[in-house]
Amino acid sequence: MRSGRIRRYIRHGMLPQLQVFEAVARHGSFTRAAEELHLAQPTVSGQIRKLTDIVGLPLLEQVGKRVHATSAGRELYAACQDIFKTLDDVEGTLSDIRGLKAGSLRVATSTSGKYLVPRLLAEFVKLHPGIEITLHVNHRKAVLERLARNEDDLYVLSNPPEDDEAVVQRILANPLVAFARTDHPLARERKIPFEQFAREPLLMREPGSGTRMIAERMFARRGLEPLVGMELGSNEAIRETMLSGFGVSILYRYSLGLGPDFGKLAVLDVEGFPVESHWHLAYPVGKQLSFVTETFMEFTRKEAQRVMTEAGGGSRH
Repeated sequence: MRSGRIRRYIRHGMLPQLQVFEAVARHGSFTRAAEELHLAQPTVSGQIRKLTDIVGLPLLEQVGKRVHATSAGRELYAACQDIFKTLDDVEGTLSDIRGLKAGSLRVATSTSGKYLVPRLLAEFVKLHPGIEITLHVNHRKAVLERLARNEDDLYVLSNPPEDDEAVVQRILANPLVAFARTDHPLARERKIPFEQFAREPLLMREPGSGTRMIAERMFARRGLEPLVGMELGSNEAIRETMLSGFGVSILYRYSLGLGPDFGKLAVLDVEGFPVESHWHLAYPVGKQLSFVTETFMEFTRKEAQRVMTEAGGGSRH
């Protein structure tokens, strides 16, 4: 910003004075300008005096009964036209944003939301096609770092931060369950003791993952250590490893898709599962939410369950 050259204009709040000057210069009359702006003529004269003092040059001169702009006044009058047109254009753009005809929305989600959030955004854009959407998907730790840096408008997380630095709102159930391939011996059993499940090679996400964090707590509460068969960097890699016939895993119910068909994977009936969990909306404390963001949040609170159901994600929990 070129504040050094225009600081005095900003300091004195020139916009009302420019409005008065533009009207006087256009009409060539203090009286007609006062009538148009519904101001007393002394007020108009006072505003012109203030503006002249700020600019430091005479702006108007009286010739006969008509007021004319000086050379400096003509330059300022032309600038007024540009300033008012720019403000009018900006207000038009802001009006579109207020009416959701334009604007942008930046959303970040952890991998647990990679199937739900794109569907929500797609449904939102159908209603508001002028909104530009950016979606960032990464592991939980990276998304929390983005939240701490306030890089996005909104965050969707299954495991939101537990400190006081974020505002968190629960939106939809996403329970944690135990998975295995359908022909795994445990897939045919019911009411499986957790200790029996714990003897199976466990496929786990990387440190910092929300699912790993909860899984480690479950084992720790029972005084057990997980038998880590493999550590993998994505839910898809865990799925493919299970499909190859190796190991079991603990994942969010909808982390592999919203539909009920997981191919050759089964949800195991293990003691302590499913673990209640939810997707959440989150944003930094003190963040000034845009109208687009607030509208999307309201849409999500109302429509997330419908979007999940229509995608085959089951009935309301």
